[in-house]
Formats: sequence, structure tokens, C-alpha cells
Amino acid sequence: MFIHRLDDESWLKLLTAEDAEALFALIDSCRPHLRKWLPWVDWTQTAEDSKAFIAGGLQKFAAGSGFEAGIWHKGQLAGVIGIHYIDHANKKTSIGYWLGEQFQGIGLMTKACKAFVDYAFHELKLHRVEIRCAVENKKSRAIPERLGFTNEGTIREAEWLYDHFVDHVVYGMLAREWKG
Repeated sequence: MFIHRLDDESWLKLLTAEDAEALFALIDSCRPHLRKWLPWVDWTQTAEDSKAFIAGGLQKFAAGSGFEAGIWHKGQLAGVIGIHYIDHANKKTSIGYWLGEQFQGIGLMTKACKAFVDYAFHELKLHRVEIRCAVENKKSRAIPERLGFTNEGTIREAEWLYDHFVDHVVYGMLAREWKG
């Protein structure tokens, strides 16, 4: 089980089937906010959909190829952060994240990302961590910028978002650069 305390009120915990209702409720409570940047929101229609997402994350965790953690604040599920994959041959990974609207602006995601980058470099012994964000998603982009990631460029029309393509900024951090 992966559990990591961020501060006195917040922690990360591997998502399990017991979290499916809370995850679905959080998604459902802020659909318009999430839908602006995330392509899977419309496909999440029931707690069973959230349970299936969690099951996939647990399979990745068991296989040593990534995982999804809930970001908890004052006993409430606030968002999700995940290691999308682990490329063991090239010693790299990619991190993705989102927060419920009501939990933004209090430093939760910066702390969560810092913990995940520390984990990737110190526990998983990876060499590179990447974060991709939509060019126009200023709040999401602020996280890697705040943590000292290098803006490595823009991938044009990198993601189909419901009815249009969005460009992504690629941020990278190498283990030797990480100050944690």
C-alpha cells in the first residue's frame, strides 16, 4: 500500500475499490471544471466507471508499471495524481494530475507532485520525469514551473479534447537536476 503524508492535513494514498464512490462524487461535483482540460470526464458516468479506473491503476501498481493515488485533504478526496507508466529500459516516467475545483490554490498539487518526483527519483531510481500540460492550462503548467522543471517545447495538436485539438507543453526533470 502506498501512503505518503504531505502535511498535517493532507496525504497521498493508493486508490482502492473503497474509494470509488468518493472519486465519482468528486468528479461529478466539478464536471465543467474538469472537462475543460481532461478528455475522460464524459466517460465517467457512474461509480462503477471510477471503480474500473481504480482497478486499472491497481493492476499497474501490481505490475510495477505505474499507479494512481488519491490526494486527501482534511479527510476528503481532493484529486488524483498518477504515474502514467514506468519505462524501466529508459528509466523514465510521466506524471498526470487533477484537483477538484474547491481544493485549488492551497498548495496541495505542488506538494503532491514534489512527493511523486521524489518517489520517482529516490525510490524507483528513474532518470527522467515528464509532465505534459495543455498550453492554455495555466494552473496545471504552474506546478512543473514552480518545481523547477524545464520547458522542453510544445507538441502541436497533441490531444483531442471532445471537439478540438489542444497543444501540450512538455516539461522535463532529470534526476541530477532535482533539488527536491
